[in-house]
Amino acid sequence: MPAISIFGLGYVGTVTAACLAHKGNRVLGVDLSSAKVEALDSGRSPIVEPQVGELICAGNQACRLHATVDPVAAVMQTDISFLCVGTPSLRNGKLDLGHIGPVCEEIGRALRQKNTFHLIVLRSTVLPGTAESVVIPTLQHASGKALGKDFGVCVNPEFMREGTAVADFFQPTITIIGASNPEHSALLREVYSWVPGQIFETSFRSAEMLKYICNAWHALKVSFANEVGTLAKLLDVDAEAVIEMFSADDKLNISSRYLNPGFAFGGSCLPKDVRALTYRAKELDLQLPLLEAIIPSNEAHLTRAVEMILQTGKKRVGVLGLSFKAATDDLRESPQVQMVKRLLGEGMEVKIWDDNVALGCLIGSNREYIDKVIPHIGSLLSNDVEQVVKNCDVVVVGTRGIAKESLQQMLEPEQTVIDLVNVEHNRRPDAHNPYAGICW
Repeated sequence: MPAISIFGLGYVGTVTAACLAHKGNRVLGVDLSSAKVEALDSGRSPIVEPQVGELICAGNQACRLHATVDPVAAVMQTDISFLCVGTPSLRNGKLDLGHIGPVCEEIGRALRQKNTFHLIVLRSTVLPGTAESVVIPTLQHASGKALGKDFGVCVNPEFMREGTAVADFFQPTITIIGASNPEHSALLREVYSWVPGQIFETSFRSAEMLKYICNAWHALKVSFANEVGTLAKLLDVDAEAVIEMFSADDKLNISSRYLNPGFAFGGSCLPKDVRALTYRAKELDLQLPLLEAIIPSNEAHLTRAVEMILQTGKKRVGVLGLSFKAATDDLRESPQVQMVKRLLGEGMEVKIWDDNVALGCLIGSNREYIDKVIPHIGSLLSNDVEQVVKNCDVVVVGTRGIAKESLQQMLEPEQTVIDLVNVEHNRRPDAHNPYAGICW
């Protein structure tokens, strides 16, 4: 079992040290604060967190958990070093990496004296690119040694909540290991051989990004629940009862549905219902910035699609898919319709194919919407997908309702493919066509 040093005895570092020692590892904590080091080295916790004090006391009594202010001694006596230093915000909101560089320099200088391989695990919360732009270059410069040969680096974000950190550590739903070398991932997998949840091995940047996605999602959920509750209260609605019923739907509401990056939402429900809700809030003099931001965010995503097409510098555009989702002819508030309208306004030549949309068959509000938004759409629609693809320079995929084989056979090598619907990897065009996803 590898010996582990923990650099930074704040909240994350202390919990990590206590729990890894409990799992049988020999752990050495490192910190500039002599008070924290003295506390941990004597079997006391430098933080207040349920169960941590007992784990530290037991680890210390078993001679598996100690601490030092000497970074060189810590690196020389261990096989793996976890970086758990703080990354607070500056006044302007920028992430403060002021502790990351110095600790990497300390570890690097220690590595100069070490003749065996050492793994550095970045556990602090950092923005994507930090491992590549700060951690690795600093370690290499300070140590005079090379990544992969003399030392390895992994990114291993933590997902612990204050108050339940020990339970979260021992029962993780996911464990993330970001690395550039599978041999380095294997070393960290050994440390986490006991974890019950799924282990994901990924890139440095994906591992760094995931922590921010999780925390942003948690913040979003809290704000969403608070805004919904506030509005419900003023409408004399039992917010707790509504949220209980809302949360019971784990097929759509509490699930991975609607969480795949793709094109803007549309249709006859989502846009009008969000507008109605936010308008009612304004009538009640309520400021609900999260709900109010949904429509502008959706419109900004539509703008990104238009700009992607315009930036190709090509004039002839073939749009595959016009309805707001596949297997329907519903064009009401379809983002594809709005996109076509804006492209026409920019002087683009647009041809459209949608196997579910025939202008002559459109009736009711569907027909009224098209007559109002793009009255001359009849001249743009074609039921011959091959002709649409053949006579354009940019192919915009706005539907999943076309087979890869069919599309691939129609494409010419110089045609650019812009994917708005996040077609599955095995259904995307082959590499000989320039391909771009709107947000992937």
